[in-house]
Amino acid sequence: MNKKVTAAFIIIGNEILSGRTKDQNLNFLATSLNEMGIGLIEVRVVRDIEQEIINAVNELRTKYNYVFTSGGIGPTHDDITAMAIAKAFNTELICDRKARKLLEEHYGSKLNEARLKMAYIPKNSTLLNNPVSSAPGFKTGNVFVMAGVPKIMQSMFLASKEHLETGQKTHSSSISAFIAEGDIALELNKVQNQYDSVEIGSYPFIKDGKLGTSLVFRSTDKSQVRESLKQIKSYLEKIQTTIEKEV
Repeated sequence: MNKKVTAAFIIIGNEILSGRTKDQNLNFLATSLNEMGIGLIEVRVVRDIEQEIINAVNELRTKYNYVFTSGGIGPTHDDITAMAIAKAFNTELICDRKARKLLEEHYGSKLNEARLKMAYIPKNSTLLNNPVSSAPGFKTGNVFVMAGVPKIMQSMFLASKEHLETGQKTHSSSISAFIAEGDIALELNKVQNQYDSVEIGSYPFIKDGKLGTSLVFRSTDKSQVRESLKQIKSYLEKIQTTIEKEV
């Protein structure tokens, strides 16, 4: 498809900001969306504070085609994402009959008031299946609300894919060479100006005590990626720079 489709990701949880928990969902989501031709444009981390979640959701859902959230939909007092989403969309938080049934089947006699909280979702939302622990995620408008636990989050994302419109896929190639960024910056600027549809990233590294630079070329135009990388490679060979790797 030729349409540009964009997304944002909101990571919810005090434990992420405190450093106690390392987020593992961003890389998975970015990679998965890119494979579908959906560009992940913005990522935010917000605390377990209702108004902050509401503000982030309402701002991002108007800027991008899709918004994904992770965290805050469990059974404890600090799991407030579902209520915040309901308020963001100015709708009720209701006990969804299908979600309740899923929890009843999974927990049986162990379904208490705390666990039942996970059956409450904004009115008129669509459930996102969770084969790992039964408590579903949900879709409200263009916002997909998922768990923070990586394995569960990934299963919910797979369930969300049927609701997503794909767009232009981004192609990428890279080349690494033992050259400092400052020594290639001017040539890189020329190439960037010549191939303005290509996003060129420059990332320094140190290997075996030697300074080097990795260059990543990304664009929806595969031929532009190929030609821009070819031009940089030619320059590196011209100045007799050792190319460490090309992908």
